[in-house]
Amino acid sequence: MTVQTGLARLVAEGSSLLEGRRIGLICNPTAIDTQFRHAVDLLATDRRFKLTALFGPEHGVRGDAQDMISVDDAKDARSGLPVHSLYGHTEASLTPTPAMLEDIDVLVYDVQDIGSRYYTFVWTMVLAMRACAAAKKGFVVLDRPNPITGAAVEGGAILPGYESFVGLVSCPNRHGMTAGEIAAWRLATEGLDLELACITMRGWERDMWFEETGLPWVLPSPNMPTTNTALVYPGMCLVEGTELSEARGTTKPFELSGAPWLDGYAVAEAMTKMDLPGVTPRPAVFTPNFHKHSKQANGGVQLHITNPHTFRPYRTGVAFLKACHDLNKDKFAWREKAYEFVDKLPAIDLLAGGPGVREGIEAGASVDDIAARWPRDEGAFSEERAEFLLYP
Repeated sequence: MTVQTGLARLVAEGSSLLEGRRIGLICNPTAIDTQFRHAVDLLATDRRFKLTALFGPEHGVRGDAQDMISVDDAKDARSGLPVHSLYGHTEASLTPTPAMLEDIDVLVYDVQDIGSRYYTFVWTMVLAMRACAAAKKGFVVLDRPNPITGAAVEGGAILPGYESFVGLVSCPNRHGMTAGEIAAWRLATEGLDLELACITMRGWERDMWFEETGLPWVLPSPNMPTTNTALVYPGMCLVEGTELSEARGTTKPFELSGAPWLDGYAVAEAMTKMDLPGVTPRPAVFTPNFHKHSKQANGGVQLHITNPHTFRPYRTGVAFLKACHDLNKDKFAWREKAYEFVDKLPAIDLLAGGPGVREGIEAGASVDDIAARWPRDEGAFSEERAEFLLYP
């Protein structure tokens, strides 16, 4: 049985929350049904709905912009609708302005998330919810699956002062929630005075992998080509906080990672000794066509997932950074440039939610020592989120 998304249910059943109201739509290329029809086309041609504006998260409505590349306001070439950018040149650009919301009655969110808190789409949603609450506009989430299941939670909490667009509020790196569940959580936790509704999925269960949903996979961003990429991302996105290449500019971003000076065999051997479950690191050489270390042969590893049920992506990502650091202390470097509009804190600390991972690696701590606080944080978050879960 194919899972029925919130978009599919909206088109099939309609919604009193949306019919006859002026609609703004936060979307990207993933907002499709099983016939690959896009939400913009479906809503713009359906007389029940009045679609008046589009809102583009990071990478844009049509998904063509690379990571951390600002997107300007424009007009959508296909629909002719105005497009308001929610990822511009400043941190303020991440939130819809009152002027953007003036010509709508309700803002609809339909974007495929990947289940990792670094991925900025759900934080775009939360910022938009806050703006709609202030402007007295309604908000509707068209829910979609968490592609790496909603059953697993992994990683530490975010320490106060380390919140950012890769972690707007504290939650583990792999949160195990859908967008609709996150919206319900934030509505209650923040006490937002907001007319919020979620059009839930039918047929999705928490332990489902995306391949079990029967739904087509569309790249949510230019460097998220497969669900395998999504599964390694909660750990390997940490590489963005270093001067290692996360293999943007190749066909296997985040599954591959390395640097021109790195010995992939040594890294693979060091990681294997750490006894990481569900994964085999294979020595590899890759040449990115763009981004870090482009046009150079990079030594490193490719992560081959052997058991997705036992694989712990965040632990694996930390282990990879530790191996690279310990083997090449003279060449390994943390990213020092501004990251997601923050220039006062190291990027790795924003990604990890605090200085613990960086300081632990620099001090020579084991992965077990670095991970010691995670079970407590995972348990606390699992309890916090429990009342907001929408699916069995």
